[in-house]
Amino acid sequence: MRLPKLLMARAVFPEVLDRLSKHFEVQANQADTVWSKAELIERLQGKQAAFTTGGDRIDAEVLAACPELKICANMAVGYNNFDISAMTAAGVLATNAPDVLTETTADFGFALMMATARRITESEHFLRAGQWTKWSFDMFAGADIHGATLGILGMGRIGQGIAKRGAHGFGMKVIYHNRSRLDAGLEADCKAHYVSKEELLKTADHLVLVLPYSAASHHTIGAAELALMKPTATLVNIARGGIVDDAALAVALKNRTIAAAGLDVFEGEPMLHPGLLEVPNVVLTPHIASASIPTRLAMANLAADNLIAFAGGKPPPTPLNPAVLARS
Repeated sequence: MRLPKLLMARAVFPEVLDRLSKHFEVQANQADTVWSKAELIERLQGKQAAFTTGGDRIDAEVLAACPELKICANMAVGYNNFDISAMTAAGVLATNAPDVLTETTADFGFALMMATARRITESEHFLRAGQWTKWSFDMFAGADIHGATLGILGMGRIGQGIAKRGAHGFGMKVIYHNRSRLDAGLEADCKAHYVSKEELLKTADHLVLVLPYSAASHHTIGAAELALMKPTATLVNIARGGIVDDAALAVALKNRTIAAAGLDVFEGEPMLHPGLLEVPNVVLTPHIASASIPTRLAMANLAADNLIAFAGGKPPPTPLNPAVLARS
């Protein structure tokens, strides 16, 4: 029996590619070339399946041009690169890779918050530039983490992981805002208290964003929200680009409306707003919150699990639009 055809949109671990090759006729991209939409459409011709990452946009235009496509498996928990409504209408199954990156991403979010509060990047640049000639009492004095108020916007699994690290490990007071309040047991586990968004912004010493991106969450943090924050506060975004108005943030950092920011995601990434490169009080990382070898391998294997289940006529473990399964 002929195997279904699979397009790998980006490079992946060789062992994952080997797994998939047992179930699909695979067109690999181990050169890790980033394709334009037209190039992606060209390579999807005749393919029933695609292994995608967060930068590979699957929308109505792509779907209309690729009528044989039946499943796209994202190697990410986020899926704002998928037009889920269009995929469901076209009968194309969408899957993601949740849960396996929770703890690693929470680790990184906490690390980025600490680097931001303690001015680690700024001080390292100072040292590397040969500007350190003497010690002084206020040299790169930043903000404490222990005992401070940690604010979390978006209290899913990753947000809860950050809350537990702050409350249990650093004695932080944890406040959060979310579309829906956690149940009492989860709040107790996280030692977290629900507050309004306005109170969160006004009260947090360190605010971490962990909410999913959607049209409704676009520019959740803009100039007005930044103006509500303490001038001593820090802001960390490990969620998705577009949740923060990067232009407004660059101005706020320049004007010291807030003390500092740590960003792992950006609007229009891999492009950055130029204003963010002109201020010293920001820590910038290239979307690496889940980037440990074990976690990235687990993400790739979960995407592969979804594809292999599909190839075997079984329900994939993490579907985003299960209505497609119900129709098949």
